Amino acid sequence: MPKAVKKAVQKATVKLPLPVAHKGAHKSGYAAPPKPEKGEFKGKRIAVVATRWNVEVVEALTVGVHKCLKDWGVSPRSVQSFMVPGAFELPLAASALMDSGKFDGVVALGAVIRGDTPHFEFVAGECSRGLREAAQIYGVALGFGVLTVNTAEQAYERCKPGKENKGYEAAAAMLEMIRLLDSIDV
Repeated sequence: MPKAVKKAVQKATVKLPLPVAHKGAHKSGYAAPPKPEKGEFKGKRIAVVATRWNVEVVEALTVGVHKCLKDWGVSPRSVQSFMVPGAFELPLAASALMDSGKFDGVVALGAVIRGDTPHFEFVAGECSRGLREAAQIYGVALGFGVLTVNTAEQAYERCKPGKENKGYEAAAAMLEMIRLLDSIDV
């Protein structure tokens, strides 16, 4: 397991600051959302569904998700984790979780790394499309934490500990969408 990923897993209980998106520093034109109010996400039920491929990367993304949920005040008791074989299976799992009515939000995690065949395009495209469709059909907030990268090095760069971990960012986006959907009584 790469050092950066191992450190992320070991520091799972360490509280990270809110994502850099809240500071608006590194994203040009990005308007940071309001910080979570105390108790705002209390009682929100979250499903985290992750793939069994590229285990080290997905584990590090999962650490990022759980750190974000903790930072935003989601109780660990309100979070359930699920595993699927690969990214192609994420949309069906997300649809089932959303359809169950048991969850206010779903975070989908995986890493599709380009290879020598067109497999990457089929898996990455259908995964993305299927997850978008599930969120639209069921009206449940979705955090898209599926890396689609050219190399393993790019994947490791995106799952390092800290505020730019793409699992953290996916969870923050999902929570922001829960906030939005709650505000318009969907």
